[in-house]
Amino acid sequence: MAASSLTFPPDFAWGAATAAFQVEGGWDADGKGPSNWDTLGHRPGGLSGGATGDIACDHYHRLADDLDLIARLGISSYRFSVSWSRVQPDGRGAWNQRGLDFYDRLVDGLLACDIQPALTVYHWDHPQPLEDTGGWLNRDIAHRFADYAAGLARHLGDRVGLWFTMNEPLSVMMANLNGFRTSDKVDPEAALRIAHHLLLGHGLGVAALRAGGVSGQVGVAVNLSGMRPASGAPGDVAASARAEAFEDRLFLDPMLRGRYPHLDGRPVVDGDADDLAIIAAPLDFLGVNWYAPARLIDDPGGPFGYARAVEPGAPTNMLGWPVVPEGINSLLTWLRRTYPNLPPVYITENGQPLPDEVDRTGVADPARIDYLSRCLAQVQAVLEDGMDIRGYYVWSLMDNLEWDHGYEPRFGLVHVDFETLTRTPKQSFHWYRELIASQRARVVSPGRGQTC
Repeated sequence: MAASSLTFPPDFAWGAATAAFQVEGGWDADGKGPSNWDTLGHRPGGLSGGATGDIACDHYHRLADDLDLIARLGISSYRFSVSWSRVQPDGRGAWNQRGLDFYDRLVDGLLACDIQPALTVYHWDHPQPLEDTGGWLNRDIAHRFADYAAGLARHLGDRVGLWFTMNEPLSVMMANLNGFRTSDKVDPEAALRIAHHLLLGHGLGVAALRAGGVSGQVGVAVNLSGMRPASGAPGDVAASARAEAFEDRLFLDPMLRGRYPHLDGRPVVDGDADDLAIIAAPLDFLGVNWYAPARLIDDPGGPFGYARAVEPGAPTNMLGWPVVPEGINSLLTWLRRTYPNLPPVYITENGQPLPDEVDRTGVADPARIDYLSRCLAQVQAVLEDGMDIRGYYVWSLMDNLEWDHGYEPRFGLVHVDFETLTRTPKQSFHWYRELIASQRARVVSPGRGQTC
């Protein structure tokens, strides 16, 4: 689809996103402490292909060049996360000024190019000392998180326009459930305790950011799928309802309704009323990460009694996810219908993993362009139907360390050679830049010493 065929409001935010562990590298530079993900990468068999985040994209040392790339793309907002262990190595107490200085340079560099910083306080990596005391299984981490959020508010609160307390708390819970982040699998009851502590941390974080006087808006980013039964069989219909309760509604209901979803007349988590009041702090916006829909089948062997089924007739990407761009329309429509009090929405992640390679003509990725343009056409349709959608962030700005999948899946608009760290904009980079220019969403102006 040609960029010119898409039409969005003039104030629609166009962005790209990254996360600290996936791009920064500099894992022990300038006073940074080890994170839980550093430890995972260093253990035998930890990440696919023996990957670590020690260097990643070396964004920590190549910030000036990457700011130039961001400016060339023409986006109006850049979403990034702070590495907790870089700025507060023990997860409590002393702050690392050299780590804070890095985020000062990043935020000031974005502002110099009229690009709104969108800061994620927690994108899965926390100081190893907190992991050593149980991580999110330990309720205390929610209070440590609030203190951390308060510190970032004091330091950056006057310059950041969008604050996300967390990214994809569901993914954190699920990774613990399947045993990836711990030596042993976590039982479903413990996984739900993790979910509650994440939600409590979110709610305390919202209060800490606002008490810290941040000038920007405060929200959260959740990953949603959109659940459908694989068939009309009663077991599959019930499986879909369970999946919706334990995934798409597990975090949304407490945040937006002040209670946990119910199954068979009972809440899926027994939440303390005082905790739920904290969790339900009003949000200025909701971030939605979406990649693929889900079809569910009854599976008594699954942790919550269901499993995902193949999407009939749909191709799959290199991570095995069905490629069904129309699914984002269904998901957003469900979201709007289910939560009448829904705050404004940003699409905070959407992308396609491909095995991109550089050749003498550059990096051709037509499949990514096709996927993104088809997803955006669906977002446009929902927006035109009256849903309040404020912006869209591609995942990701650049190829990076895709967590436990290692470096093979490439989501970036910019190709990264992980041997030389050379950055090469892909066809999708140029397509997205053209799209943004066609929407007249922003005007690039000269910055204070920054090439824009």
